[in-house]
Amino acid sequence: MISVTLQDMKEMSFLSIEGKNLCKYIDSKLINESVQSIGRKISQDYGEEQISILCVLNGAFMFAADLMRSITSPCEISFIRLSSYEGTETTGKVRMVNDIPDSLSNRHVLIVEDIVDTGITMNFLINEVKKLQPKSIKVATMFDKPSRRKCHVHVDYIGLTIEDKFIVGYGLDYNGLFRNLPDIYTK
Repeated sequence: MISVTLQDMKEMSFLSIEGKNLCKYIDSKLINESVQSIGRKISQDYGEEQISILCVLNGAFMFAADLMRSITSPCEISFIRLSSYEGTETTGKVRMVNDIPDSLSNRHVLIVEDIVDTGITMNFLINEVKKLQPKSIKVATMFDKPSRRKCHVHVDYIGLTIEDKFIVGYGLDYNGLFRNLPDIYTK
């Protein structure tokens, strides 16, 4: 697990998109190294057991794609879309946009999320998946903000632990924008 602070970044890059001034916070090289490390650990933990990956859209799609390519265990993927953010703030209420696939019953489920901060969304999703009676449930997140936790959730695989900053890039957005950036930027 790696922690990142703005002071740790030796080379700062700045970006202005639609009047928003952002500075580079995490380089894509560090992101890629973290994804590979998580993939190796997951492959080691599951071995030849099949994994049913449940990707939380929209933010986790880039992480899930990169993570799947780094996992050597057999795996399949399905998608769920939840909503709890408006702009840069969480609403505190989770809304399921589409249903969880029934095919997760009696499977090893790996929930793949872009970021775990308050834990509210992840807690909600874990409880919904439990209703399908999977063999196991584990959680992988690219970014973890433990300082923002409002409810306890166990995260099995963490790419990077970060400060309490709003971030964009590598799948994370601001009002639908900036997901395509390979690096992570912050205000």
